[in-house]
Amino acid sequence: MKSYDFIVVGSGIAGLSFALRASRHGSVAILTKKEAENTNTSWAQGGIACVQSPEDSFDRHVADTLDAGAGLCPEDVVRTIVSEGPEVIDELIRWGVEFDRRENGDGESELDLGREGGHTKRRILHSKDTTGREIETKLLAAVRAAENIDLFERHFAIDLITTAKLGFASSLRCVGLYALNEDSGEVLTLRSDRVILCTGGSGRVYLYTTNPKVATGDGVAMAWRAGAAIANMEFVQFHPTCLYHHEEKSFLITEAMRGEGAKLVDKDGRDFVTAYDERGSLAPRDIVARAIDREIKKTGSPCVFLDITHQPKEFIAERFPNIYETCLRLGIDAATDPIPVVPAAHYQCGGVRTDVNGATSIAGLWAVGEVACTGLHGANRLASNSLLEGAVVSRRALADILETLPLGKATERLLLPEWESGDVTDVDELVVIYHNWDEIRRLMWDYVSIVRTSKRLQRAATRLQNLRREVQEFYWNFRVTPELLELRNLVEVATLIVDCAARRQESRGLHYTLDYPEIDDQNWLIDTVLSRF
Repeated sequence: MKSYDFIVVGSGIAGLSFALRASRHGSVAILTKKEAENTNTSWAQGGIACVQSPEDSFDRHVADTLDAGAGLCPEDVVRTIVSEGPEVIDELIRWGVEFDRRENGDGESELDLGREGGHTKRRILHSKDTTGREIETKLLAAVRAAENIDLFERHFAIDLITTAKLGFASSLRCVGLYALNEDSGEVLTLRSDRVILCTGGSGRVYLYTTNPKVATGDGVAMAWRAGAAIANMEFVQFHPTCLYHHEEKSFLITEAMRGEGAKLVDKDGRDFVTAYDERGSLAPRDIVARAIDREIKKTGSPCVFLDITHQPKEFIAERFPNIYETCLRLGIDAATDPIPVVPAAHYQCGGVRTDVNGATSIAGLWAVGEVACTGLHGANRLASNSLLEGAVVSRRALADILETLPLGKATERLLLPEWESGDVTDVDELVVIYHNWDEIRRLMWDYVSIVRTSKRLQRAATRLQNLRREVQEFYWNFRVTPELLELRNLVEVATLIVDCAARRQESRGLHYTLDYPEIDDQNWLIDTVLSRF
């Protein structure tokens, strides 16, 4: 058993920034199931939303967030996170993050702020179209150079260890976790009174997603099994513009392109989004994704197009170099050709229910970033608020931990039991695991995607119930592997999404059902909360 003052699961902006701050106070372990840079943060293109201009204000950013969230964002949470944004931006810059700047006309430079859908002002800090990679690279370099931090790459967190799991009658508390060393097959027992989940989202539960392969909902599934409350999993954001090409099935075309004037058009060049919302291509993502979905179904076309050909080639190549080069390699010159796009699962707005400090319903357990549901995103996330939330709430979480569970405070010395594999064997037929994985993702895409019905949700629930039994049987009869653990988490998260969606009998934000097409503020201006205990 290894003991640490803090255990962080995940190595994106939330996990790394928390670890850097926490390492000044005690020992930190960071667990990440693949290489540390393999995170959702690394894939973020657009940027991080933060008020930086005298033409902007916290009130405007708050109002835009509340508008996008369709009534479910607690204003106090939104205001807290938005108003603390400038402080964490300064902190990121001190850690070496370089955001794009431009000449201001007085011989000096200023931050080059972008604009995205739902924002009424330019407030998106970016580094070309690879902002997440810039943040990830600089934070990871700082972590590798820091003292007091042990980075466990290729270590898959299996389950949280709680007092309930240990058979204690005392109140529910998290005291550590088990983690699989993917290279040796050994399962480690890690002990801490302060466990912080920063595992990202669950985009891989869907057949088509902009997310990396690691996004399998591990944190939500672990927290649910441990007894934590889960909220608003029905609100899955589908990004309107994922590149439609057989060679690049998960390549995101950033919303910042629409902020620079790109329009969504059909095969004839018609700007169809204005028929659904007067803001056109700059409407919030839920509206734009549904407009594209309807257009594709109405016309039978496989995709729509994003047209930025009005901008000079030099501007496109300079502002969006990653997108421009990727498209060019595939035979699409964005300077002359509209880019074929389709919606794809992108962001999990629900998650482990927390307060604005990341504290969950289980003592000793915090959750920060996409894995968590603070309420900031409500029923639909405003573009580029996610990196902001990860940076701000990780900072608040440390302050909360140091106040409520300070280091040096006497706690019982627990000797956690070692992992017991029991009488299990190696998985003999991986094809069964891959088949179940594929079935989950296909049924979620067919029955629980942009447009839903009660009948589709019921069909999904019935099949997922059977799949859960099959997966549990695998889990108990075979030695754990990364593939089996991901499948176990995927079926758990898929079930939570379906259960939340079935409960909400209205259409709000990202949850749209043909059986209840209207917003029902009288009965459903509330979170959908699930709890095992």
